[in-house]
Amino acid sequence: MKTFALVFSNVFLIYLLLGFAFAIVFITVGAGRLDEKVKGTSWVFKALIFPGSIALWPVLLLKWMKKSK
Repeated sequence: MKTFALVFSNVFLIYLLLGFAFAIVFITVGAGRLDEKVKGTSWVFKALIFPGSIALWPVLLLKWMKKSK
């Protein structure tokens, strides 16, 4: 059981680290490309969508990739 918990926690940590890195790029570049209304928004709005960008980074990455095609 300890092995499962260790593997699960490591996978979750990697997911969060990838999400954190993605969220920084997404907040600065990608959000404005997905929705024009995001361009020029305040840092408060960007801070509000930051946690969601970390949690939902695979979904946002797919949307961003589809939009850029």
